[in-house]
Amino acid sequence: MAAQALALLREVARLEAPLEELRALHSVLQAVPLNELREQAAELRLGPLFSLLNENHREKTTLCVSILERLLQAMEPVHVARNLRVDLQRGLIHPDDSVKILTLSQIGRIVENSDAVTEILNNAELLKQIVYCIGGENLSVAKALIVEISSVSPESLNYCTTSGLVTQLLRELTGEDVLVRATCIEMVTSLAYTHHGRQYLAQEGVIDQISNIIVGADSDPFSSFYLPGFVKFFGNLAVMDSPQQICERYPIFVEKVFEMTESQDPTMTGVAVDTVGILGSSVEGKQVLQKTGTRFERLLMRIGHQSKNAPVELKIRCLDAISSLLYLPSEQQTDDLLRMTESWFSALSRDPLELFRGISGQPFPELHCAALKVFTAIANQPWAQKLMFNSPGFVEYVVDRSVEHDKASKDAKYELVKALANSKTIAEIFGNPNYLRLRTYLSEGPYYVKPVSTTAVEGAE
Repeated sequence: MAAQALALLREVARLEAPLEELRALHSVLQAVPLNELREQAAELRLGPLFSLLNENHREKTTLCVSILERLLQAMEPVHVARNLRVDLQRGLIHPDDSVKILTLSQIGRIVENSDAVTEILNNAELLKQIVYCIGGENLSVAKALIVEISSVSPESLNYCTTSGLVTQLLRELTGEDVLVRATCIEMVTSLAYTHHGRQYLAQEGVIDQISNIIVGADSDPFSSFYLPGFVKFFGNLAVMDSPQQICERYPIFVEKVFEMTESQDPTMTGVAVDTVGILGSSVEGKQVLQKTGTRFERLLMRIGHQSKNAPVELKIRCLDAISSLLYLPSEQQTDDLLRMTESWFSALSRDPLELFRGISGQPFPELHCAALKVFTAIANQPWAQKLMFNSPGFVEYVVDRSVEHDKASKDAKYELVKALANSKTIAEIFGNPNYLRLRTYLSEGPYYVKPVSTTAVEGAE
């Protein structure tokens, strides 16, 4: 099949007007597995196909774009960057959007590949040309690519800012079109994942602008379109920099998160819950939340209520946030922090241990695993071990293998057993016999099945 495709490709190169051959090549390529094409990658001569794109013939262009999409997938990004640079540069200024999108997607592959991207970054002229060519485009794929290029290094960000492209993106972020704003914040969040990106956003006053837009969101009837993205931006910023600094400098962020947990809109609540979980994943973030006092206790009560009563997807997000908030690595367990996680656990519901046990009994594997994750998060904390030991039937439930039926649930249960068995305080609190049961479970592994004993009964025939 691949040989047939190569023969047709050679025919296309040889003929003046190879429309029939293009149609045939197009249909043959649908049937050739990608791995077969990869084996022949060195033989693929794509120059003639790129040349046909310049003929201004609608059907030929459509066929060539589709054929090139398939054949380029079979080539390594490094090969594309080294050998097809001129074709890519031409593709960026092609009048047909489908050719531009094909070209941009290939540049995207190059940017995502650490070996291939150096081919662009080491060639200042080419990078500049790519950046300026993309600049003429209002395609969202072009904007996303600019962010990817900007994220590679301070130098590449510099090219993109000099060209005015990043400035244009930031203008749209604070512009009037709420849908464009929602798309732009995702891209700006990607840029903020890098240190040089965060520095640039801070210097340009972008973070302050985003904060001001959140302040004004109450009076904007369309704020639900972009607010979740803006809050996520700050959540990521807090994790990558310092939760305390970000929350002190931008109090509206924390204010808005608390407000959104009370929302009737599940999208808003979901983002707020995720953000609380992200914030509370570090000790510094936990302390920031603790400082908000009774407000945070009310928020915990709300999350506890939602983990029982919300739709399944939101329940899982609530349980994940609770796990993140309550987890304390043993080396960070001070008396104060242990008292804090214990009080947070108590604030979730009247009997939180029973609440999560009840949730773990529901017939949804994802819910079951998320509830087990909560137990795993607190399993190395002495106060939680005492609660578990004193809760009737809980230890039996932990070592009972008949509860879990699917792989994910078995893995989640095993993680809980491992967290308990590896804790320094478990033997003392659970007692030696139970400790040994946990160690046995651990050594047997997550998928152990007890052999069924077949005892012969005398006289049975």
